[in-house]
Amino acid sequence: MNRIWIAGIGGAVAGAVVATQFVAPIVAQEIQEERSVYEQLDLFGDIFERIRSGYVEEVSEKDLIESAINGMLTSLDPHSSYLAPDDFDDMRVQTKGEFGGLGIEVTQEDGFVKVVAPIDDTPAARAGMQPNDLIIQVDGESVQGLTLNDAVDLMRGPVGSEITITVLREDETEPFEVTLTRETITIAAVRSRIEDGIVVLRLTTFNEQTFPNLKEQLEEKVEEAGGIDAVTGFVIDLRNNPGGLLNQAISVTDAFLESGEIVSTRGRDARDAERYNATPGDLAEGKPVVVVINGGSASASEIVAGALKDHRRAIVVGTQSFGKGSVQTIMPVQGDGAMRLTTARYYTPSGRSIQSLGVAPDIIVEARPSADEVEEAEAEEDNGPSPRSEADLRGSLENDSLTEDEQKTLEEDRERREETARLRAEDYQMSYAIDILRGISVLGNAN
Repeated sequence: MNRIWIAGIGGAVAGAVVATQFVAPIVAQEIQEERSVYEQLDLFGDIFERIRSGYVEEVSEKDLIESAINGMLTSLDPHSSYLAPDDFDDMRVQTKGEFGGLGIEVTQEDGFVKVVAPIDDTPAARAGMQPNDLIIQVDGESVQGLTLNDAVDLMRGPVGSEITITVLREDETEPFEVTLTRETITIAAVRSRIEDGIVVLRLTTFNEQTFPNLKEQLEEKVEEAGGIDAVTGFVIDLRNNPGGLLNQAISVTDAFLESGEIVSTRGRDARDAERYNATPGDLAEGKPVVVVINGGSASASEIVAGALKDHRRAIVVGTQSFGKGSVQTIMPVQGDGAMRLTTARYYTPSGRSIQSLGVAPDIIVEARPSADEVEEAEAEEDNGPSPRSEADLRGSLENDSLTEDEQKTLEEDRERREETARLRAEDYQMSYAIDILRGISVLGNAN
């Protein structure tokens, strides 16, 4: 018994010695790292003083500090940045749904300003700005080397004033100039209409008004259609929607789900992971849903599309989305400014991150048919005989057995075909989405 107790003591002593041997280097390493941090801060102070006293022109100490802070944040990723007090105020105004500017959502790539998406019915949208356009100059001044906030500041100005931006587009060989007039941008978060019994909901952004607008307009259109039984289905149009508030994306997704996970976020510390789940209640009451996306659908838009796709609640149509799978937290700091810091990645219900990948549509539909498809269709029209039917023949007999209801049905079918042709010409992706819902409806009626 005594031997066992002594052996235990000996083991404890040996363990203490080993632990001490490991702890000492760890403490020494922490001290060295702390010393290195202070040395770097001393280096920063030294350079700051040399710039302040020796630069060829007098510089603002405040601007130097803000630029240093912003440089530290922008070196992390394209979405982290410092918001000076004015910028912080602008950001808060934007999330409420109204701000001054061009109506364009941008990020930074290779030192230039890259367009994520123009906002509907704004100077940028009316001027034909497109996702992935690179803005390389503003009023003749290069934006290369500027921070994203500085480049955005160049594009801001008094409402009614003109601005000329130089744009580089993928399918253009030379840069070209676009002249815009700054406006007060009031964002209609949701627009809606009815197409042949299908409720189309166009979401332009995710601000504080998005879910309330969606719910209100959905209910209005359902009532206008004659009740939910008269509605074939719903199209959620997220094309060129650059995203916005996470809680609004969750609410919009929840509106079409009865249960299940919507999105999860995971930061550096696993304990900070959060999951957001749907609550009972489907505004569409189980009716089919199609979501339309493209390369300008980013962030919150991708949360909605990804969740509805993973739950098989919606068919996703269009082209690959932007691929912004990170979450930024706005943190107020002293001096009335704030920092926008990337604090987490988000994951769709299947556990997949869309960062740099985007949401892949179930059915790929380009914005318009390819040139080859157009040429092939034109060749068929030119080479083949014009389509004819019995009704086209001179002197053909009329059908005398159609009832009044059958004649009415034929007339409605003719009008529907004409409407489909019009929509094909105006918006190929939307017409495809509507056709899918019509097909689902036919299958449902057959069963």
